[in-house]
Amino acid sequence: MSPMPEVPGVFPLDEYPIHQIPAPIEYVGTDRNFYDRSYWNAHDRSGEIFMVMGMGYYPNLGTKDAFICIRRGEEQTALHFGDAIDSDRLNQHVGNFRIEVAEPLNHLRLVIEETEGISLDLTWRGLFPAIPEQRHVMRAGGHRAILDAQRFAQVGSWEGTIVIDDQTYDVSPDTWVGTRDRSWGARPVGEAEPAGKPADPPFDGMWWLYAPIAFDDFAMILIIQEEPDGRRILNDCHRVWPDGRTEQLGWPLVTTDYRSGTRTPLTGRIEIRLPDRTEVEVELESLLPLAIHVGGGYGGDSDWSHGQWRGAGWSERVTYDMTDEAVVGRVPFGLTDSVCRATWREPGREPAVGWGLYEHGVIGLHRPTGFTDWFTHAD
Repeated sequence: MSPMPEVPGVFPLDEYPIHQIPAPIEYVGTDRNFYDRSYWNAHDRSGEIFMVMGMGYYPNLGTKDAFICIRRGEEQTALHFGDAIDSDRLNQHVGNFRIEVAEPLNHLRLVIEETEGISLDLTWRGLFPAIPEQRHVMRAGGHRAILDAQRFAQVGSWEGTIVIDDQTYDVSPDTWVGTRDRSWGARPVGEAEPAGKPADPPFDGMWWLYAPIAFDDFAMILIIQEEPDGRRILNDCHRVWPDGRTEQLGWPLVTTDYRSGTRTPLTGRIEIRLPDRTEVEVELESLLPLAIHVGGGYGGDSDWSHGQWRGAGWSERVTYDMTDEAVVGRVPFGLTDSVCRATWREPGREPAVGWGLYEHGVIGLHRPTGFTDWFTHAD
């Protein structure tokens, strides 16, 4: 039997009871910046290699894309993929990059067929349940929402193989860990929009910390955002147990030590109060930083941004020398993801060592940290 032809306005996903608005499931409303994206990272705890990967769909831009960004030593290499969007959303793929969902929220597979010397075949398994995060909203000038997104987050392990320029990495879940999130909503994507009236007040900066960490017995997922004056506009912090129970971790107090002459973190100290008022201290150590706006396409990437149209079946490989002054000058204007070694110190139990992601950035002003303009760096 030949395949049934599709008729405009009716899509295969409309067979499933998953609609959210009175429209076909492919339609997402009128915001040009609507996106639907997955983010992943992977490392072997050594600080010798760190990978960040992602795939995004942008229905109102007619595009989809994917990327991998790899940091090894002083070199950061990115692969970018782009194509026209299609209606087969259950088959997530962009060029040679695909994601297979074997068991939702637990077991997935990421594959990159050989592209300019890079390939991988990795299986993800969740170590603890995925949890929802608070809805994340940022407004320009106190009015227009420039970001309105929902996420879920998870920590997990990896198994499989990675090949980078003829060097093969055998990925074992005993050592390879990572974190992931799925987010959707609206945020700046694609080509720049007309500026319109300047925001009043203008954007003066932000302070950001995202730390999903897997310990042996539990996970910590912590996300905090502050304004230049230290006012906290996002505070969503939990401990996650294997059976799905979660504990709120209150209002953590954070202290950060930066590399001299930079805004890149070396270590962080987080003071937490558990629901029973037990005082906990968590130490974060950055073993290898990766600037996600240098080849990763996130905010501030001047070479490639998510959602941009570069043509059907497009791909490219780009390599950066992270000691190059031109690249070094870009790093303070975006977020840095780091291989993280964490230590949880709680009275009455031995210190617990965990591994995951240490994502941090101070963009522009943050007076509590001592960054009083866009160009101040740590002593």
